[in-house]
Amino acid sequence: MTDHVYKTIELTGTSTDGVEAAINNAVARASETLHNLRWFEVTAVRGEIADKQVAHWQVSLKVGFTLDDNPDG
Repeated sequence: MTDHVYKTIELTGTSTDGVEAAINNAVARASETLHNLRWFEVTAVRGEIADKQVAHWQVSLKVGFTLDDNPDG
């Protein structure tokens, strides 16, 4: 097994469809500009209430990705 160094960033994904959709939205968007995404950790779940019901989910998460290998050593 190879040793890795990970960088982490914090994101907040949102969705009207639920927690899982909010997570998927955050990961999908991050993957458009980052690569080597490896894991995520949910750090907070919030929501907006409108008309006496949950209207919108907000999920904050840490996302870890491996750094590129340096070909020059």
